[in-house]
Amino acid sequence: MHRIAKSAVSAIVMMFAATGASLQAQDLPTRAFTGNDLFKLEGAADPQISPDGSQIVYVRMTGDVMKDTYRPSLWLVDVKSGAQRPLAADGGANFSPRWSPDGKRIAYVSAGSDGAQIHVMWLDSGTSARVTGLPDGPGSIAWSPDGRQIAYSMRVPGEGATLGKAPDKPEGAEWAKPLTIIDKVTYRFDDAGYAKPGFDQVFVVSADGGASRRVTSGKWDAGGPLSWSPDSRAILFTGNRVEDWERAGRESEIYRVDLASGGITAVTHRVGPDFAPRLSPDGRKIAYLGFDDSAKAYEDTQLYVMDADGSNPRSLTASLNRSINDFAWSDSGTIYAVYADEGVTKVARIGLDGKRSVVAEGLQPGAISDRPYAAGEFSVSRNGTLAYTGTAIDRPGDLIVQAAGDKARQLTRLNATWLQGKDIAPMRKLAVKAPDGLAIDAWLIEPPHLRPGERVPMILEIHGGPNAEYGPGFSTDYQLYAAAGYAVLYTNPRGSTSYGADFANLIDKNYPGPDYDDLMAAVDAAIADGVADPDNLFVTGGSGGGVLTSWIVGKTDRFAAAATQKPVINWTSESLTADLATFAPRYWFGAMPWEQPMEYWRRSPLSLVGNVKTPTMVVVGEDDYRTPASESEQYYAALQLRGVPTTLVIVPEASHHGIAGRPSQSAAKASAIIAWFDRYRKGKTPAN
Repeated sequence: MHRIAKSAVSAIVMMFAATGASLQAQDLPTRAFTGNDLFKLEGAADPQISPDGSQIVYVRMTGDVMKDTYRPSLWLVDVKSGAQRPLAADGGANFSPRWSPDGKRIAYVSAGSDGAQIHVMWLDSGTSARVTGLPDGPGSIAWSPDGRQIAYSMRVPGEGATLGKAPDKPEGAEWAKPLTIIDKVTYRFDDAGYAKPGFDQVFVVSADGGASRRVTSGKWDAGGPLSWSPDSRAILFTGNRVEDWERAGRESEIYRVDLASGGITAVTHRVGPDFAPRLSPDGRKIAYLGFDDSAKAYEDTQLYVMDADGSNPRSLTASLNRSINDFAWSDSGTIYAVYADEGVTKVARIGLDGKRSVVAEGLQPGAISDRPYAAGEFSVSRNGTLAYTGTAIDRPGDLIVQAAGDKARQLTRLNATWLQGKDIAPMRKLAVKAPDGLAIDAWLIEPPHLRPGERVPMILEIHGGPNAEYGPGFSTDYQLYAAAGYAVLYTNPRGSTSYGADFANLIDKNYPGPDYDDLMAAVDAAIADGVADPDNLFVTGGSGGGVLTSWIVGKTDRFAAAATQKPVINWTSESLTADLATFAPRYWFGAMPWEQPMEYWRRSPLSLVGNVKTPTMVVVGEDDYRTPASESEQYYAALQLRGVPTTLVIVPEASHHGIAGRPSQSAAKASAIIAWFDRYRKGKTPAN
């Protein structure tokens, strides 16, 4: 045998070691956040604490890569130990869990081959039984206080409008579909599509199963949430049972239906919406949400309380100057309410004297979202123990429990393991002053591993609404943008909520308008901060943010490229084709389009299209009925006719709110925006 020199052996060993290291490096998963990671995300939603505060059932949202969706399942957590177990996680969709008054059963909705049905689970045995056989999905399920019945709402089909009569169809013939006759003011809804004839009604069913009984009727919707009287003899619901309800705008009242007689009585009477009634545990008071409708663009939703007969109504939160999103009674007669305050979601304990104290803050939504809207859910036990969704801002919400007077404890860590292998972009708050001196909240997300002093391309991302608010929360779009090397700037310009009604109404009857100056001031602040490259600025936003994106590129050429998502381009055409036809004329303009045509035109981004030089992509859902696809198509055609670089991206079968509802489409939409920006990004060769 030939002897091999020691140096040669060392060289061979080093060569194979290097090759092995190279192969291992190729096999290692990327630390960058990618579109595939959207399927790995999980979130805790709709936490429902048991009456005695010992257990929490919550909806666990889990990515399903084979079905391209987030699948809801039910999990039960022991508050003391933190141990959790699956309760209804059979691969179907299980959601809306509600505890029976004695804490021994849980009612929930399960959607399978037989449609969405109410099920009841007995916790001592783990046995579950279907208690309904409904033709349509139930909503707003609520136990009667005696535990014997469950109330719910469901759509009842009605007869559609007819005109004339088609010829008689021979048996077995293949004819075209019959005519669709529409005679309603609002005839389609975003997410739901064209409305089928009929109305939502209230039903009750035995908790042991059996035939349901309808307890409301008429040509009006009866909606939830539903609230039982303590004696289980009446139910409160929300509706608008007036003749011209279709043109009544925000108007709604609270009604009581007596189960024995079927008699329905209005409990509230005023101009403005009254909704979400909940009787106090002793049945003496009704708490509810609402406001006086002054036809402004925005009003803070206040928490009210009145006597059970509807007398002596009064607001408990008029001085709070924030909008209440939800609330619940405790056995002590105290009310717990959730609201956003300067982008941060909080829970406050509110007495019947109006005194309040914040008991939890930093709530985060458990739903996986492409953008960081401020949100969070909670429930409260009889003794005041809170269950809510919260935790860190770098992931979807986990389950938190907080006993009265104690510190909060995190019970779940749904994404902790796999996120350890990912570089999640950090976020920090940025101080911004508008030209008129108004303070504007803004947040800056930096690409992972940004070096000190390094400037990077920056995306200004604008929230919708426009009366809505962002907060310091998790966003899949922002993480994907940051992983591609972009900083992301997002703000709450004037018009945003959670800063009081006066701040929100700074754009009343003037949107888009001075909010443009706030956004430009935020961009200037990000440049002055040293992160944003002034030669590599980009802008995008959805819905109201799409309006402002289109408005911005008609006002300035400082952005290298733009992506306007589901925008309003022409206020006249939008107001007459959107699913909320009564809203914009009444609340945003104060007049019909034919009464003030030039005002509608002045505030339409289409009026500025002659100024646009910025390459602008247009994105819209195929089934968007809030800002219909025709709006995006108008803008795309106008840009094409002017020779401005543009591309139209249509998300198939997607509604306005559901444009990022399916993980694959959410990831693809973000990837398309990144590719468009990369095409015009200085110093980078685009991949496509």
